[in-house]
Amino acid sequence: MWIRIAGVPHHVRVEGSGPLCVLSAGLGLTWFDWDPVVPLLSPHRTVVRFDRPGHGLSGPALVPPSAVGEGHRIAAVVRALGPAADLTGGLRPAVTVVGHSIAGFHAEAFARLHPSMTAGVVLVDSSVEEGVRTPAAPALRTAAALGVGSALGAVGVPAALGPTARRLAVRLARTGGGDPAPRELVRRCYATTRVLRGALLENAHYRAVAAELLALRERCPLPVGVPVTVLAASTGGRRRLARQQRLATVLGARYREIGPAGHLLMLDRPDAVARAVLDMGGAGQPLA
Repeated sequence: MWIRIAGVPHHVRVEGSGPLCVLSAGLGLTWFDWDPVVPLLSPHRTVVRFDRPGHGLSGPALVPPSAVGEGHRIAAVVRALGPAADLTGGLRPAVTVVGHSIAGFHAEAFARLHPSMTAGVVLVDSSVEEGVRTPAAPALRTAAALGVGSALGAVGVPAALGPTARRLAVRLARTGGGDPAPRELVRRCYATTRVLRGALLENAHYRAVAAELLALRERCPLPVGVPVTVLAASTGGRRRLARQQRLATVLGARYREIGPAGHLLMLDRPDAVARAVLDMGGAGQPLA
């Protein structure tokens, strides 16, 4: 299905039944990267997957990403489902939001900005930044990212190398083998200038989003009593694992080191991701 948010068509997949669970993938990834997790969740949860602007099949990004903007985007996706979101017989759904890598920033922002909509948060080998400051010249960063993407697209780089680069990146980020995604879907997404520009834009504003989230922590507490789980990939190295542990401490979260697994935990250990979601239960709030 398609949902229009702020003028951009968003590709959304809804499967299963039960309490709502939203899955958001990392930078440059897409809805089908959650494929191994969905069959484990869909008998127990209504699983919502969506592509951010410039990712997967969604329309191109019109504005640079921000922590607040992405937190609100998750809420907008859920609200746009309309009657499909009222799945619990007179309860307004509270959402378990699952964020991988950079989408961990977005999932945390959602919980802080929309506490009444949050049933739980699962951070899947999330990006972690400590003490980062907002970089200067954001407009120049945007222009450079979009300009490079357009220039590479004009000479055919995405069509020639995009799918191959995707498959190599997935292989390097796993312990369990290569890229399981269907070749036709990989080509449909990664052979496009739209997706290249979307990835470059998110990368260009990565530090700004991280700094914004740190500021958000100061003024918007996490909802009281809402469970948070931090899943860390065992192959991340000692320094990365230590940062994941500190993130769990900051958020008052349960910490689980998952192995053997690479950064793409949902491909290497979908069972661990699904278990983290199901362990949270599925709360709802009475409809007003």
